[in-house]
Amino acid sequence: MNKPIARVLLAPAVAGALLLAGCGGSSEATGGGQTPEPKEDVTLTVWVMGDSGTNFEKVVQPFTADTGIDVKVEAIPWDNVNDRLTTAVASGKGPDVTQVGLSLLASYVEGGALEDISGNLASYPNLAPENFPEAVAPASLHADGAAYTVPWVGDTRVLFYRSDILEEAGIDAPPATWDEIRADAKTLAARGKGQFGYYIPQWDAPLPVSYTWQAGGDVVDGEGKVTIDTDAFRAAADHYLGFYADGSVPTAGDFDQAAGFISGAAPMLVSGPYLAAAVREQAPDLDGKWGVTTVPSGDNDMSLFAGSNLGIWKGSEHKDAALELLDFMADPATQVSWFTTTGELPAATAAFEDPALTKDPMVAVYADQLASSRALPISTRWDAANAAILETLNAIALTGADKDSSLKALYATIEEINAR
Repeated sequence: MNKPIARVLLAPAVAGALLLAGCGGSSEATGGGQTPEPKEDVTLTVWVMGDSGTNFEKVVQPFTADTGIDVKVEAIPWDNVNDRLTTAVASGKGPDVTQVGLSLLASYVEGGALEDISGNLASYPNLAPENFPEAVAPASLHADGAAYTVPWVGDTRVLFYRSDILEEAGIDAPPATWDEIRADAKTLAARGKGQFGYYIPQWDAPLPVSYTWQAGGDVVDGEGKVTIDTDAFRAAADHYLGFYADGSVPTAGDFDQAAGFISGAAPMLVSGPYLAAAVREQAPDLDGKWGVTTVPSGDNDMSLFAGSNLGIWKGSEHKDAALELLDFMADPATQVSWFTTTGELPAATAAFEDPALTKDPMVAVYADQLASSRALPISTRWDAANAAILETLNAIALTGADKDSSLKALYATIEEINAR
């Protein structure tokens, strides 16, 4: 996998277009009461992101053979996502089904770009919310509890560690708590110049949020208001900044996590399953010298759920066929097929019981972590708040900005964002 799931955020122009434009389907809507067209005459247009188009076409072949519904797949390069969405929303000519990374979901929903399929779930057994982790249940994602998408790909963050390097440093097991990872990172950083104990991506806005969850807190209240002037967030900030204070993490913004992990310069870091694929591909000689485990606990070991869902474009004239496709993609057997084809984790809980997944001990760790993961707040207001949090913490860590005054200014910024 070349790019972590759900890292692309909608540009302001896209969010504005979603809010201002009517969102139509891929062709003219049929009038009410018309006889549905035969399935063999239906072609669904599906947008997937990145380089997944060929794999999607392969996986849906049994669906077309069984239903007679053709599926036309268009892969949108990550760098073109914003432009394509802006054009589709402005013209009203979108796909029938689209991949929606969880980081994009708020803009889609608030802009009215997706069908509310809450009333259809009971007719499609694979789409039942109880088939998926609670983190991506409609009630967890949306204040109104409506279902605008269904889970497709699971993704979470776990702790990667170089067992060989930890053992050489006298560390016999990966850290399980905040105190242990701080201490172990400091020990590993003492190996010499250019050697670190841990890696914090300076672009990783969700990381301070995960730390806040692990400290037993949250970053929004029950009404969706961003709330970080809390003891839990302050504990998260101290944890984040502590690695820098200890000299345990690199300060270079262009530090490459895969290269750093493979070379041993950063023998511990938090990342997703895509890193495991990169390590296996780029450094097969390290087989047996590294592993993964659930993230170290503060009050708990909560991590980020950062997968992708599938949604039906508002106004699609093929809604019934689109629902059949969503049901097929959510079937545990299809989810296993997607995993064996791409290496991306299932979202359906039952898929983890398949031998194709149980034979890989790392997948068991991913499954455990998915059960203790949460999605970021589904709110367009959240993007600005999360960016402000990351900017503030990096200013303190990297430029020596005063911590107390910087956090005070951050809290004021958050209140301004809440007032928008």
